[in-house]
Amino acid sequence: MTEPLRRYRAIMHVDLDQFQVSVERRGNPELIGVPVIVGGTGDPTEPRKVVTCASYEARDLGVRAGMPLRSAFRKMPDAVYLPLDHASYDAASAEVMNTLRSFGYPVEVIGWDEAFLGLPASESEVDAIELAHSIRQRILDERGLSSAVGISDNKQRAKMATGFAKRDPEHIFVLNNGNWMPIMGERGVGDLWSVGPKTTAKLEALGISTVAQLATEDRGRLISEFGPHLGNWLNLLSRGGGDIHVETEPFIPRSHSKVETFPKDLSEPAEIDEAIRKLTRELLEQVVSEDRIAFRVAVTVRTMTFYTRTKSRKLPAPTTDIDVIEPAMLEVLHKFEFDRPIRLLGVRLDLVMPE
Repeated sequence: MTEPLRRYRAIMHVDLDQFQVSVERRGNPELIGVPVIVGGTGDPTEPRKVVTCASYEARDLGVRAGMPLRSAFRKMPDAVYLPLDHASYDAASAEVMNTLRSFGYPVEVIGWDEAFLGLPASESEVDAIELAHSIRQRILDERGLSSAVGISDNKQRAKMATGFAKRDPEHIFVLNNGNWMPIMGERGVGDLWSVGPKTTAKLEALGISTVAQLATEDRGRLISEFGPHLGNWLNLLSRGGGDIHVETEPFIPRSHSKVETFPKDLSEPAEIDEAIRKLTRELLEQVVSEDRIAFRVAVTVRTMTFYTRTKSRKLPAPTTDIDVIEPAMLEVLHKFEFDRPIRLLGVRLDLVMPE
């Protein structure tokens, strides 16, 4: 359950090292020590597929997550290319999260390969660094996976600490008020976790490029430029503050979506309609399997020029009836003017939240 009033002496961010590659190596030790790249169907010549995880051997030669597989193949034609194995990653992630929960502290899962753990203020006799060592060792012993642990007093700073932990011999790093500004002060504002490229660009246009500059910037000016919510958040974040709540309730998504990038651009209206029908049926199957109900549909279109736009409409009433949802998706699709071939299509269903 959520504990919004609970105080934590330390919050840890646990990050599994090169997770997908590590899971593959756990199942096949022959992959250890060789460059491994995971993505798509495992065929590096397949168009429009990207790298989702690369081993350090591949990263050392410039291969990064998000890079087109074809580009990775040009850099490293002799690497081992593997397809995404969602079932294996789901299972490995669940195992690790169960190990984290076995310590008896609140755990907030935020992805396949990362989670926050809160050390309550009442646990004053527990040393946070010793606990981090125990966490890393148990994950390695029980699950065969390596991890890094960042420690701070809030989630944002703990997450950033993990980046330094990955480069530390102990794979553990503490980021707090004592070392925050010496370490982060001269770094770019984009290094702050949750500050994205658009906000970074706007800050730099205002002459604010480093964390130290942002920390000394007038809060009123930030609020004037970014609004009260983001302006106050930037002020807090630059000074090392952040979210202190560890949410242990399972995350309930407000929507589900499904996207497909096509090997060959679509241009015929009939094939575009059929692609939307297929995506809608697959998405609705997932929603029904979770006993959820949709109340809004949305369609995303990306053309060959990478122009991307989303349109949506609310359904007359919440439903899971394919005879209602599919025509609604097509109606939204037909609001677009198709003057260029379609590279990508996506569908989304916004869902009624449980009581």
